[in-house]
Amino acid sequence: MTDAAPPSDLPAGKTSTFGFRDVEAGEKVRLVRGVFDSVASSYDLMNDLMSGGVHRLWKDAAAARLNPRPGEVILDVAGGTGDMARRYSKMARAAQQRRGGEDARVIVLDYNAEMILAGVAKGGEPEMTWTVGDAMALPLPDASVDAYSISFGIRNVADISQALAEARRVLKPGGRFLCLEFSRPTTGALRKAYDAWSFNAIPRIGGWVAGDRDSYQYLVESIRRFPEQATFKAMIETAGFSRVSVTNLSGGIAAIHHGWAI
Repeated sequence: MTDAAPPSDLPAGKTSTFGFRDVEAGEKVRLVRGVFDSVASSYDLMNDLMSGGVHRLWKDAAAARLNPRPGEVILDVAGGTGDMARRYSKMARAAQQRRGGEDARVIVLDYNAEMILAGVAKGGEPEMTWTVGDAMALPLPDASVDAYSISFGIRNVADISQALAEARRVLKPGGRFLCLEFSRPTTGALRKAYDAWSFNAIPRIGGWVAGDRDSYQYLVESIRRFPEQATFKAMIETAGFSRVSVTNLSGGIAAIHHGWAI
């Protein structure tokens, strides 16, 4: 595990969303770090409780879409406790055993050291390395990775457009971008049911299990403030990605956005 890069500079006066509040962008960075400092030790358990385990199926679908290959450098941003990176490592190794090739390298990067430490404690795969760093100022050279993923993390970034620009910068020509994130349910009935569950149950469960109702209240609110599928697709295209597609999961409760650095 390497040390953190310093937080990226954000323009004075720039605002960002923190749940239902608008705050100064630099303040969001500090507030989000506090949220994940608090929930790191219970994060994986809470994911299972909040989704009934369905998040595992979403992550399997996203990993299959990324299609890790032998010899690739894969950057997993907001990689937290390493759930996605373990999938990428095992898939790349299985492909290597079938057809040969070099070892893949899977870099887990997260702004929050407590999340990284929780992931290291769980154990990793031989292909995985861990680093603390900023999605808005990635500590990597231009055109240095074959695939970039971010799962359930981009809504916590203070400047989403800057994070997307950084993803485009570090990807090699022909590189793959993948974002798995909570999104907008596709029907009114599903939106109503999901809102009732998330706003009433999730903060309460967070209070019982993690001893931190407020952090899970923020996480629920952050989902509601995140751009819906078409708007986020347009943001990815504006960042310079081509052939951007959207795949809804569980009726749009989550969605995979995928694109190419061409």
